[in-house]
Amino acid sequence: MARTPPGSRAEYRAFRPLPTRWMDNDEYGHMNNATYLSLIDTAVSLWQLEQGIPIRGPEALRFLVVETGIRYHAEAGFPDLIHAGLRIGHLGTSSLRFEVGLFRNDDPAACAEGIFAQVLVGADSRPTPIPEPVRKLFAQLQR
Repeated sequence: MARTPPGSRAEYRAFRPLPTRWMDNDEYGHMNNATYLSLIDTAVSLWQLEQGIPIRGPEALRFLVVETGIRYHAEAGFPDLIHAGLRIGHLGTSSLRFEVGLFRNDDPAACAEGIFAQVLVGADSRPTPIPEPVRKLFAQLQR
């Protein structure tokens, strides 16, 4: 099976620096697999908050994560600074798929790349259309 090469920083639209912590390392001395997903979740949530998209409280838009996945290219671990690159690979009526490249320190190629698919749901937990002002924010990250 041919291996997909890592993406470059130029392929992503927005970046968020995220420090690693000592506790992120596993027994082998590199970052634990679950930590990669945590970093992706944090990067997406912080970007949404920075754009003024309410994700907490009574006015929150309820985006449920429906799919995640990661492809690993190189090791990372404490004390690396991870730069999470964000882009939108799909923007539907009520769903979207973030594609996130994790870049270690100043490395030009991603050490890992992941997907983080979300669906906006209403109070009844059924899919609901993404409001147009929010859709425009997401569209800025489309590749």
